[in-house]
Amino acid sequence: MTVTTSPAPSATPSPASAPAALRLTSGRLPRWAPWAMLAASAAGVALLFAVIAIAGDSEFNIAGWAVVSALVYLALSTTISTVIEGPRKGMDRLVTGVVTAAFLVAMVPLVSVAITVISNGVAGLSAEFFTHSMRNVVGEGGGALHAIVGTLLITLAAAAISIPIGLFTAIYLIEYGAGKRLARGITFLVDVMTGIPSIVAGLFAFALFALFFGPGVRMGIMGAVALSVLMIPVVVRSTEEMLRLVPNELREAAYALGVPKWLTIVKVVLPTSIAGITTGIMLSISRVIGETAPLLITAGMATSMNYNLFDGRMASLPVFVYTQYMNQGIPGSAYVDRAWAGALVLIVAVMALNLIARLIARVFAPKMSR
Repeated sequence: MTVTTSPAPSATPSPASAPAALRLTSGRLPRWAPWAMLAASAAGVALLFAVIAIAGDSEFNIAGWAVVSALVYLALSTTISTVIEGPRKGMDRLVTGVVTAAFLVAMVPLVSVAITVISNGVAGLSAEFFTHSMRNVVGEGGGALHAIVGTLLITLAAAAISIPIGLFTAIYLIEYGAGKRLARGITFLVDVMTGIPSIVAGLFAFALFALFFGPGVRMGIMGAVALSVLMIPVVVRSTEEMLRLVPNELREAAYALGVPKWLTIVKVVLPTSIAGITTGIMLSISRVIGETAPLLITAGMATSMNYNLFDGRMASLPVFVYTQYMNQGIPGSAYVDRAWAGALVLIVAVMALNLIARLIARVFAPKMSR
């Protein structure tokens, strides 16, 4: 007798029979929906604020409109997304909106400063501004050539002092001093130096040179020493982090081939991390190039060209901007225009240094072969 058995039912249910609660995805909002909700929120709140402004005979509150529109958009997008897409997607949209709003709020002062400096600084820029100093200039005319040259000389001298010290300190902390008491002490001192006010660095340099040359001395090298005190901890910290990113396998491979430790550092460790180290150095220069307080104490202010760091006062762009704005003569508009122009040149210099740092990081980054 032949017995026939029916095939066993499939263990996988068909999509049609799967209960709705087991589905991993639910409805989705179209891509244009967030923008539509943002536009609706902005338009509705704008209408409300316009009615309030007309009723109260006051101006339209742009800041209040932006804040209330953001809050309404967050509430609206979160509610609609929760209903249609589920609570997890709704929470994701809420957090995304909060982070985006925080980013926009952080950009407001940056954009405001940039617009203000550009709009006010362009009026003071001219060929004379970059080719003349303030020697024997009263009122209109003159330029900031002496301050630009002084800033370059002082910053280069500070870099020449701080970069070797910072590099060698970081190499010792990572390659030689791991776990040693001296290394822990140096790390603690570097952390302390990172947070000191810039005026303290200026007072330190002034007191140091006053011991040898007497009180009241002002020289460009004093400003370089003050700036180097601010640069050293930044260089040490950035170089430390880059050296830590170098895989230990590269060091061990060099040691296995009989390469001495110092040569391994020079030929393997430093070339591998040179991009990050260079970026950190350029950023440290950008951090100190705009310092005013230490240079006002140490280098002072001059109206003539001075190419000697070891002889007499030396002008710098931050101090030039400060003195032009605080010691206004007649007409006052000429001094204010020169101050805004100096601030614009300083901002452009800092931006250029950051762009150069990114370019150097891209050029010197290790090329990964397949």
